[in-house]
Amino acid sequence: MATPESDAPDAEEGLQGLFSHLLELRLRLMWAVGTVLVVLIALVPFANRLYAELAKPLVARLPQGAHLIATEVTSPFITPLKLAFYTALFISMPMVLYQLWAFVSPGLYKHEKRLARPLLAAALVLFYMGGAFAYFLVLPAAFRFLTAVTPQGVEMMTDITHYLDFVMLMFFAFGLCFEVPVAVVIIAAIGLVDLEKLRSARRYAICGAFAIAALITPPDITSMLMLGIPMCLLYELGILAVRWLVKPGSLRRDLSE
Repeated sequence: MATPESDAPDAEEGLQGLFSHLLELRLRLMWAVGTVLVVLIALVPFANRLYAELAKPLVARLPQGAHLIATEVTSPFITPLKLAFYTALFISMPMVLYQLWAFVSPGLYKHEKRLARPLLAAALVLFYMGGAFAYFLVLPAAFRFLTAVTPQGVEMMTDITHYLDFVMLMFFAFGLCFEVPVAVVIIAAIGLVDLEKLRSARRYAICGAFAIAALITPPDITSMLMLGIPMCLLYELGILAVRWLVKPGSLRRDLSE
């Protein structure tokens, strides 16, 4: 029978372990936040230039004489700074994810690390690809459509803050949608589906992809196709990744052991 005296060292060791984890978490957070701040400080002098680059897909397709406007007094100053912060976070994401991985990885099993490393790297690359796809392909097509359907007598002059919010939403939405292969591998690894179920669910995946595309993209068929088709292809890529990387029920079986 355990005595209070014998339980005391265990409790003290537990508190020391918790304290050391909290200290490490604080250190990792400081590195992550510090990286974002350093990049942000470096980008602040170029904030207006960054916004000019971000606005190119719309400005290039505005009618002659039309331009972006600022409807609030502080918008010309605050909006480029917001973009500089988003850009700093975007650039610093590899360091942020590394700090997260360094904190979490010691508590993972070897088979979990083997699967988590490529998934984490793939998730980061796919998110960047989604943002680039939205900027270089989707936004020009969407703005071409929106400027073409502007009613006669209406002058299209978009507020700079609303434009930034719209573009950031598109970047985030496309970045998440491009994570389809990672999501497919995860649900297969934990045993929710197997390879045959993924193959038989293709028709539902296609319907879901185009339904999501219709909700996210601007109301033109070109933008919807430009998101729906890549999501279907990424689903197929996810099936291939499951075939190569995941043994049926491997992660669930390992966890039960």
